[in-house]
Amino acid sequence: MKQVKIPAAFIRGGTSNAIVFHEKDLPADRAQWDAIFLAAIGSPDPNGRQLNGMGGGISSLSKVCVVGPSTHPDADIDYTFAQVAVRDAAVDYAGNCGNMSSAMGPFAVDEGVITVSGEEALVRVHNTNTKKIIHARFSVDEGYAAVDGVLELPGVAGTGSPVRMEFVQPGGAGTGTLLPTGNVIDRLDVDGYGTIDASLVDAANPGVFVAAADLGLEGREMPADLDANEALMAQLQAIRKAGAAAMGLKFSPALPMIGFVAPPMDAEFLSGERVAADDADLVGRMVSMGNIHRALPLTGTLCMTVAARIEGTVVHRAARDTTDLNGELRIVQPSGVIVCAAEMRNEDGHWHAEKAAVMRTQRRLFDGFVYIPASAVAA
Repeated sequence: MKQVKIPAAFIRGGTSNAIVFHEKDLPADRAQWDAIFLAAIGSPDPNGRQLNGMGGGISSLSKVCVVGPSTHPDADIDYTFAQVAVRDAAVDYAGNCGNMSSAMGPFAVDEGVITVSGEEALVRVHNTNTKKIIHARFSVDEGYAAVDGVLELPGVAGTGSPVRMEFVQPGGAGTGTLLPTGNVIDRLDVDGYGTIDASLVDAANPGVFVAAADLGLEGREMPADLDANEALMAQLQAIRKAGAAAMGLKFSPALPMIGFVAPPMDAEFLSGERVAADDADLVGRMVSMGNIHRALPLTGTLCMTVAARIEGTVVHRAARDTTDLNGELRIVQPSGVIVCAAEMRNEDGHWHAEKAAVMRTQRRLFDGFVYIPASAVAA
């Protein structure tokens, strides 16, 4: 059978890549989307390479975004995120990708979906996965989203024009509540592993956070070494399942996210460069679709940042002590140091996240058509 071609763009957002579609170019019946996305990305692939599609063999390079007209009164566009599994025939819509979120406003401007004037743009993005609003602020160059700039993003070669991402009222993205259990720390009963202290926080995406020391780790270990530790990865998966149950979440391949944290320490990056303990506030690692992320998933990073500002959480205990609830947090991750900030309030013992913010860069890599085997669409 012949192939079907669909207009699309291939875009880097932050430390992720994704195929980006216009909603109008996809079937109105969303039940047909999974087959299209799997074929376009090249999944399932038992070899883990996705050579028969646009994916790159790891979760951060196996993504699809869909942009359409806004269905929210406080937004300019709708954006739906799909995380495509690498080895399995699975497409997960449970959460959002913060990295690719940074490319949605520029995509809308470049495609003429949103008309802007002047040298600065603000695009209000409605993420349909989490029902949350994201404000994307970026420079405009002759009517298009600027690309050249001086912002260096850990994990991405070169520099780019900054996109300031502000996740508005990020709490409760998956469960409806910032602290789904009402506790800053829960003692989870993990099947086959006993109990462990964990903080269950839901901001931008729901996350389960544990201390590296409770896993027998320092916290600065490299992703490949951690991935190779099958016993550890099985334990993290079991903790994630226990956290999902405690949060009242349906367990999915993507959510809740799980990460472990440690106090600031001297560490080495994937590039071979090093960072001193005094130049960071926290060390973190997170799992993404069964593997340790080579940077940090952005929504997971924002959730970690919010958790660091909630007194008594596992993350707060590990982070450098501060009285500034709105100050920047420097997190050491495998690819470098990422800087985030959260605007927090504590009213009568109840925590509220007003905003979580981070700077990203983005760049359209190419556009045209993505080809789908007609047999896949028919199936």
